[in-house]
Amino acid sequence: MIIFHRLPALILVAVICGGCVQQADVKPTVDGIMRVKLALNWYPEVEHGGFIAAETLGLYDAEKLDVELVPGGPGAPQLVISELVAERILFAVADADSVVKARAAGYPIVALLAPLQDSPRCIMVHQASGFKTLEDLADIELAISETRPFALWMKKKLPLKNVRLIPFSGSVGEFLLKKEFAQQAYIFSEPFTAKEQGSDPQAMMVSDIGFNPYASVLVTTEKTIREQPKLVRSIVSASVAGWEKYLADPSAGNAAIYAMSKNMSPSALDFGASAMAPLCKVAAHEPFCSMTLERWQTLVRQIEEVEDIKPGSVKPEECFTSEFLSPAKIAE
Repeated sequence: MIIFHRLPALILVAVICGGCVQQADVKPTVDGIMRVKLALNWYPEVEHGGFIAAETLGLYDAEKLDVELVPGGPGAPQLVISELVAERILFAVADADSVVKARAAGYPIVALLAPLQDSPRCIMVHQASGFKTLEDLADIELAISETRPFALWMKKKLPLKNVRLIPFSGSVGEFLLKKEFAQQAYIFSEPFTAKEQGSDPQAMMVSDIGFNPYASVLVTTEKTIREQPKLVRSIVSASVAGWEKYLADPSAGNAAIYAMSKNMSPSALDFGASAMAPLCKVAAHEPFCSMTLERWQTLVRQIEEVEDIKPGSVKPEECFTSEFLSPAKIAE
């Protein structure tokens, strides 16, 4: 089941801070179907395509799951973690750096699978600016979520001469109006939207300066893994299958995304799915959506380096599990 409404951020904050925790109800119904919520960390877009395809194509149904996809928006990357901790949802989509930050704060969030092996994070500038690399950024406004780890990494590694940081609005509106302007973006999203509206976008990848966390990661809590492993395995299995089908043929998933949110045109969604596909490739002989300890170790070190978490506050091996990406063991 896809839910089309979104709770306003202030309401969510009030619920989170209200002191009354309503735990997620995942008891099976009389027909044995488990009803669970999966919260997205942004408006429904191609980076959620595999999860939406799993719902649209009946893959969750096949696992006897009734999954309610809850769209996000500005503030959602942080709010989905709060909702997990409060046990109002059992699953969410997040980026790997959000997992690290959550664990540093004492929240037992765990990554289950990573569809996007490479980060889609980029900085979008105007071609007329003449900028070729992120090191060239100078004398402009940059709309960015400046407390996020990728932004802290940029501030530490780049000169950013006369770059004035302003809050990211979540749209390309200012980019279309201002020439001396740049903004954060996803490589397969905002640049196409800006070009579609007559602008001259050019994207420069944040991963080019070494910050490359997994993205669109399915996450849950240690408690859910411990107490409901069959449920976790079912949603992981269906989600992986959803991503495989979405990357092979995104048409059904994109139609569902467009029905949920009109933020991107059908042509933008088609482009986005195609442009995202290379970011989903895993290393040779690795399972699809897999994660490695080395990548998590690197990410934890980087977030420590920008002093966003205390050194030693996060154990990389506790940030993720690959247990549910492999077939279940059959008791002898």
